[in-house]
This record gives sequence, C-alpha cells and structure tokens, in this order.
Amino acid sequence: MTRTELSPAQIKQLLQNPPAGVDPIIWQQAKVDNPDSEKLIPVPMVGFKELLRRLKVQDQMTKQHQTRLDIISEDIGELQKNQTTTMAKIAQYKRKLMDLSQRTLQVLIKQEIQRKSGYAIQADEEQLRVQLDTIQGELNAPTQFKGRLNELMSQIRMQNHFGAVRYEERYYIDADLLREIKQHLKQQQEGLSHLISVIKDDLEDIKLVEHGLNETIHIRGGVFS
Repeated sequence: MTRTELSPAQIKQLLQNPPAGVDPIIWQQAKVDNPDSEKLIPVPMVGFKELLRRLKVQDQMTKQHQTRLDIISEDIGELQKNQTTTMAKIAQYKRKLMDLSQRTLQVLIKQEIQRKSGYAIQADEEQLRVQLDTIQGELNAPTQFKGRLNELMSQIRMQNHFGAVRYEERYYIDADLLREIKQHLKQQQEGLSHLISVIKDDLEDIKLVEHGLNETIHIRGGVFS
C-alpha cells in the first residue's frame, strides 16, 4: 500500500473542517490535546467497532514493544557477561604483566652487575645504594608497610578465632551470609598474600642489588690494593 504525505494545504483544510458527526468543540479540543502538531493530526473514532480496532492496534503495538524490550534485555545481559569476562582477562593480564616486570627487573639487575664489574663506583651508584638502604629501612620500620601487614594479619587471625568461637557456641548464621563472609575474608587473605609476595620479591631484589654492589666494591678494593 502506497503511503502519501498530506500537503500543508490539505492538513490546514482538514483541521479547519471537523469531520462529519464530530462536534466542533470536541474537534477543537482534540487539536489542543495533540501532543505533536507537526507530525500528528486528530483522527475521529466513532462507534464501538472503531474503538475495538483501535484497542487491537494498541495491543499489537504493545506486543511489538515488549518483544523489542526482550531483545534489548538479552543484548544487555550478553554485554554484561562479556564485560565480566573482559574484566577477568584484564586482571589476569595485569598479574602476568607484574610477574614479567619482576622477572625483567631481576634480569636487568644481573646484567647491570656484570656490566659494572671491575669499574670504580660512580656517584649515581652510591646515591642509588643510599636510596635503597632508605627504602629498605622504611619497609622494615614498625609503623610502615611491614608493621601494617602484620597488623592486618593479626586482625584476620582474630576474626577467624572469633568465628570459630561463635561456631562452638552454636550461634546461628545464615548460610548465604556465612558464604559471603568467607568469600570476603578469602579475598582479603589473597590480596594480603599477593601484597606480601610482591614486597618480598622487592626486598629480594634490593638484597640482590646490595650483594652485587658489595661484590663490586670488594673486587675493586682488591684491584686497587
């Protein structure tokens, strides 16, 4: 069925002349109530047959809209699933990047020690050694990272202890809540373990650098003597 658009003159004539059987006051009110006068025009609806047809059309459009909403909801669910998978992959790649960075740092340290072997200690190397000593002192300080990690580990042990005591006293805890608590504590422990591992690796790297510097100083001292 070919659809044609009414010309502005036809629209003006249609709006000025009420359809047959329609009161002019009602037609005027219909024009006032038109939500979009630039795109829509009032259409008379006379009789129960026309009312039934209009209800069927509205019901059909409602079903089409609902179908479209279901499709959009499925698309959103799929996108959320893909986002979760992507975030998990990003976290995995970050861990791999951190591990590779640590390995690369160790290789660079060994190469630097071999490259500098037999040369006199330079001013920037001495400054670097002082900075490393300062960093190690800050890490081992009671009020710094090591002390905080110990404090967090103590809090986790106390939580586990209190949880065991409460279990022995037969307090009832909802299964879902208990599972969430365990998952939360597990995530905290994994995070702390990973942080402790990173700090230990950094300390080992610092010790390796200090050992290499000490060997270099010893070798140079033997050469100069």
